[in-house]
Amino acid sequence: MLITGSSSFSLAGKVKEPLTGRTSSYRLYPISLSELRKEMNVFELQNRLEEFMIYGMYPGIFHLNSFAQKEKYLQELTSSYLYKDILELSYIKNSSKISNLLKLIALQIGAEVSLNELGKTLGLSQETVVSYIDLLEQSFIVFRLSGFSRNLRKEISKRDKIFFWDLGLRNSLFDNHSLFNTRTDIGALWENFIIAERLKFLAYSQQYASSYFWRTYTGAELDYIEERQGKIYAYEIKFRKEKAKAPQTWVDNYGTNYKCITINNFFEFVL
Repeated sequence: MLITGSSSFSLAGKVKEPLTGRTSSYRLYPISLSELRKEMNVFELQNRLEEFMIYGMYPGIFHLNSFAQKEKYLQELTSSYLYKDILELSYIKNSSKISNLLKLIALQIGAEVSLNELGKTLGLSQETVVSYIDLLEQSFIVFRLSGFSRNLRKEISKRDKIFFWDLGLRNSLFDNHSLFNTRTDIGALWENFIIAERLKFLAYSQQYASSYFWRTYTGAELDYIEERQGKIYAYEIKFRKEKAKAPQTWVDNYGTNYKCITINNFFEFVL
């Protein structure tokens, strides 16, 4: 038996006996750059980068030719999947609350999220906000990065950052599919895009790593931290700036395994 998509919500509660040793899970993400690389060269991928970041990489998008068709597809996806299947299968009655929560999260990609503030804004308890975000993670809509810390007193580690697996879905929450030259959120989109592609690459290449962000109370920060095979690697993610240096606090405490990921060198990071 093959169980895919939201059907797993419906069936999970009906399975009465443990299936340890008799199941195998395989996580399918939106299309990844590493998959597209098998069909396109680097130049072709670079030329379509703006399209990928605006309209996302759900499989259905690649069968549509016009931007109008892509926008319609994404609107149907958000209405039929987000606000129907997930809400019905999880027995959430107040769809407007989770819809507004998603919009607030979408506005804060790349920033630390306060669950308490989200709850106050939406009129929900912090526990309810946590349960909604857990549901969105289980549905592969969003994912979280926790703060990296080795117990330095100045490190912030209690808040998470929340990103979207697909930026087309994120942009459709605001009906904003405008191109780069008119957008003010390019930096946030780029950070989300690169981190999501990196996580897809690690999963598909069966490389095991723990992923974080890093920030101190004094304002030093790094967008992405990866811990793998006993080593710690730090990355700053900038759309164009290439000479960003690692914060001295990081260098003093964790070393110099650092790189700035930009539009000019990102392929080696996600392929």
